[in-house]
Amino acid sequence: MDAATLTYDTLRFGEFEDFPETSEPVWILGKEYNALTEKDEILSDVTSRLWFTYRKNFPPIGGTGPTSDTGWGCMLRCGQMILGEALVCRHLGRDWRWARDQKQREEYISILNAFIDKKDSYYSIHQIVVLTSLNAAAQMGVGEGKPIGQWYGPNTVAQVLKKLAVFDTWSRLVVHVAMDNTVVIEEIKRLCMPWLDVAGEAEGMGELNGCLEGACALAEEETALWKPLVLLIPLRLGLSDINEAYIETLKQCFMLPQSLGVIGGKPNSAHYFIGYVGEELIYLDPHTTQPAVEPCEDSQVPDETYHCQHPPCRMHICELDPSIAAGFFCRTEDEFDDWCMRLRRLSCKRGGLPMFELVDSQPSHMVSVDALNLTPDPLSFADFSDSDRLERFFDSEDEEFEILSL
Repeated sequence: MDAATLTYDTLRFGEFEDFPETSEPVWILGKEYNALTEKDEILSDVTSRLWFTYRKNFPPIGGTGPTSDTGWGCMLRCGQMILGEALVCRHLGRDWRWARDQKQREEYISILNAFIDKKDSYYSIHQIVVLTSLNAAAQMGVGEGKPIGQWYGPNTVAQVLKKLAVFDTWSRLVVHVAMDNTVVIEEIKRLCMPWLDVAGEAEGMGELNGCLEGACALAEEETALWKPLVLLIPLRLGLSDINEAYIETLKQCFMLPQSLGVIGGKPNSAHYFIGYVGEELIYLDPHTTQPAVEPCEDSQVPDETYHCQHPPCRMHICELDPSIAAGFFCRTEDEFDDWCMRLRRLSCKRGGLPMFELVDSQPSHMVSVDALNLTPDPLSFADFSDSDRLERFFDSEDEEFEILSL
């Protein structure tokens, strides 16, 4: 049986290699475990991560498109997983654990509903595919976008997640994609604290209730001292194979408490990497086709198939394709400052080549992506309601669609 079309029941009762009996530490998204004494805790942690896989029999994408993403949607599903982990950290906390047949919190149900395979879910594959095509169409001209069914890379998916997060007013995330292997601290702080710009323009502003008076003139959603940050960093760690000089640095990323993991994989086969043990990466594999899930009338979601309940997959780190995107989540400014401090400490250690640069302000030689107009402005996509984005995109003669290409 083709691994890409295995059913969930086949997987559940299939043979999986048990977690290794080793004295080496196991790292899962910033948490350290002992495989000899904490195997149950390791499996509970892995099972609690949201597991998005291929699905079949969902509503046609665009009304007339495919009803399954088997064979082409693996990187899109990995993008859903890394963002899903950010939403879990945002609304439930990193220590939250899932248990089968247990009544779940409303926040958890809301998170799952955001990923259901239908056109009006914020982060559904329907939305991801269409926005990916819109991005490509804006760059290359209407009608020349990436066709549905083509494989996507981690950078493309990161850019799409950034655009979609604009519409998620419940989570109010800032999704920042750091390009050119460079994370600019000043740029991120202005994104996460938009009132800084207002404060900088005004004169003689004092502090009021812990924030600047100028911030109080902004809309309520803009006055938060810090908007939770999802930082995605697309990277190339070699040419055709991963450069071994990056291996130790990559491992250290999984040790950071802010880690969301890594999306990447092997050529044309994407995985969501959540940790490592020894020289092996631990990952969730989306290459399993499961039936699409329909929410119940009370908005509850049958959730058992969204959690991987067998030992996680592992692969040698040298098998990793060099094209990846690393993710981090900082709920508060203090967490971001802590992340910066930890990164700088790591850069001072010998052994391993830094994967990206952390700078205080934007270097003069860097030009922002928006300035180059490589991606469409999010406001153009916002002109369309959740219910009609897909239909309008797939009708290339629609006047509204033509506006998007301007």
